[in-house]
Amino acid sequence: MAESERQTVDIAIVGGGLVGASLACALAPLIARYGLRVAVIEAAPMSESTQIAWQPSFDARASAIAEGSAQRFQAMGVWEAMAERAATIRRIHVSERGRLGATRLSAEDVGSAALGHVVPNAWMGRVLHRRLVDLPLSWHCPASVERIESRGSGHRLSLSDGNVLQAGLTVLADGGRSGLKERLGIASREAPYEQVALIANVAVSRPHDGTAYERFTREGPIALLPLPGQQMALVWTHAKGREQARLALSDGDFLEALQRAFGDRAGRFRRVGSRHAYPLTLITARETVRPGLAVLGNAAHALHPVAGQGFNLALRGVTDLVDTLAEALAEGRAPGDLTTLQAFEARRGGDRDAVTRFSDGLVRLFDIDNPLLSHARAAGLIGLNLTGPLRRGLARRAMGVER
Repeated sequence: MAESERQTVDIAIVGGGLVGASLACALAPLIARYGLRVAVIEAAPMSESTQIAWQPSFDARASAIAEGSAQRFQAMGVWEAMAERAATIRRIHVSERGRLGATRLSAEDVGSAALGHVVPNAWMGRVLHRRLVDLPLSWHCPASVERIESRGSGHRLSLSDGNVLQAGLTVLADGGRSGLKERLGIASREAPYEQVALIANVAVSRPHDGTAYERFTREGPIALLPLPGQQMALVWTHAKGREQARLALSDGDFLEALQRAFGDRAGRFRRVGSRHAYPLTLITARETVRPGLAVLGNAAHALHPVAGQGFNLALRGVTDLVDTLAEALAEGRAPGDLTTLQAFEARRGGDRDAVTRFSDGLVRLFDIDNPLLSHARAAGLIGLNLTGPLRRGLARRAMGVER
């Protein structure tokens, strides 16, 4: 390919999933103001679902979107459409099976209509991709990065579709699936939990009224998130290897096992959809910025799902990166300038580290099987529920509006 045929872009986003697409949408004001040239590279073929009628599925996977994240999507101009298929989280109930202690967080505690929302992933992606169609982007899909080389102040990306991009700033938002981090020599810290998350959607016998549950049991935490109607999204953590027996159960036997483990707070479990399992490991990239390079989303950090903070943390990273780029461009600096990216890391580090410690510590605290510690945890949950300022502070953190 001749040099003149190569495309020069200011920002190349590797990954057009939820994080990469959110970043592209959030860059819209900077594209309009500064004429930024932005390319998005996505390996998976684009679904035609943006053109056909939406058909909700009982088995559709969904994500918990904190209220702060909803506000960020609102600023991108996509929340109104996302909210059409969202279920509102008005309350969060945290408890430990077999203990009296419980903490109840309410949107009313912080004067808000919602603590968060649960949105089907496919619908969220559909809304984001609809928005991208309206932006002057260079879209490479399906395409993957076959080769990445540091060139001058940026990176040269050779794509599987035959295109070559010279990018001032390359953002890895591919969830780490492509192996680009490893090819660039970016190592990750990995701490396996020796746990597996079993996920499925379940139908319950009574309205959930917008309540999300976090229930700690001897077998592992159980999370239930409200979905439209009398449905809830289940995340049930098992010790590694024990999930296989649950996956093999009939639907009826599985629902009985879930009822015994969770109790009756959410009513009776009436139906379960397809079940899937994935291993849980705390992963943090040892580097998130280099000259001309930034790492976002699961490529930067993969958390335990117990606190539901993974995607919300990633979305705050998107916002922080765009805010930092806006400041740099206003001062005449290039997006890939190391000073700019170090400013982004300084802005991002405190929030990322605090959320990682919180979610990891929560898992490890409730994973210790000790009678004395169980009583102390119960007392702590009761105390937190009775202490208004602490409860409100926790609610604001769950909403993603306080760091």
